[in-house]
Amino acid sequence: MPDTLTKLTYQTFQQSKSIFGLAHKMLSTGLMKALSPVEKKVTPIPTELLLKLQERLNNLLETDWEDAERGVYPKSLLFDNPWEDFFLYYPQLWMDLPQIWERAKSDKYKDFSPNIDTADYPQYYARNFHHQTDGYLSELSANLYDLQVEILFNGAADAMRRRILAPLKDGLKVFADVPPRQQRILDIACGTGRTLKMIRAALPQVSLYGADLSPTYLRKANQLLSEIPGELPQLLQANAEELPYLENYFHAVTCVFLFHELPAVIRQRIIDEAFRVTKPGGTFIICDSVQLSDSPEVEPAMHNFYETFHEPYYRNYITDNLVERLETTGFENVEMQVHHMSKYLIARKPSA
Repeated sequence: MPDTLTKLTYQTFQQSKSIFGLAHKMLSTGLMKALSPVEKKVTPIPTELLLKLQERLNNLLETDWEDAERGVYPKSLLFDNPWEDFFLYYPQLWMDLPQIWERAKSDKYKDFSPNIDTADYPQYYARNFHHQTDGYLSELSANLYDLQVEILFNGAADAMRRRILAPLKDGLKVFADVPPRQQRILDIACGTGRTLKMIRAALPQVSLYGADLSPTYLRKANQLLSEIPGELPQLLQANAEELPYLENYFHAVTCVFLFHELPAVIRQRIIDEAFRVTKPGGTFIICDSVQLSDSPEVEPAMHNFYETFHEPYYRNYITDNLVERLETTGFENVEMQVHHMSKYLIARKPSA
């Protein structure tokens, strides 16, 4: 397929996802207001901000295309979509909405099914983030998560995740003398394995590792990753505050969409652990929400995020100085990028 046609197909695909996400949210919000209204301090989004958000989205998609065109990852990754999961679980997403509405209305943030034992999990983790049923600890949650996130970001979640791939590949150039199969990459809080799948597409020979607290999300990740070619990533249930890996073990470490769901002190512990397990000269990449320091113009959208969803640590997150945290731990040459509603911190561990 000629590049012009491929790009047009990609733009149409992304526009369709965006329209679908907006339509879903409009319809579900309308139903919630009619059937189970929830009083939240939502800030109206002015028209000029909506236009700015569309511009940021367009810039993200252009960067996504450019990275694929210059070979950071195959263009096929631009069209990767879990269609089987979509048709199987989208009806369940609708069926689950009344429980989510009721949880939001009654402020139930530690509402778990009787068969789920939360005793061995940190208190900050054992809660219903986004009001979702059973938090991160059920098969249903794991099956719905990627679909929920794509709808939340109007189809842009994968494009934002892919922004870690260019700096990841650049960081590995330090280890050019190490055969690819001996290069090790860890994804902290790997969840359903979607980021690891993208890394595998960009770096088909490296050894991949994933750590997450949720056994159900790890089972979902194992299902996803076992379906693609290449060596199966090594997945491990573990608390990122105490990673069960040797010092200086990984050539690169990534962490996507985790830090905004952590208390400040835990953010620091995980940064410390990432530093410990990263090899000298290695790279640590954080992808998470934008913050007030880099995107003050989208503050109304940030405000609505923590008011509409159960995100108890987000308000602190958007004012936290992550660069300072990284440098305090020992990382250096911290680079920051912003793409749409996500920011990226690319930090290097000093060479020995």
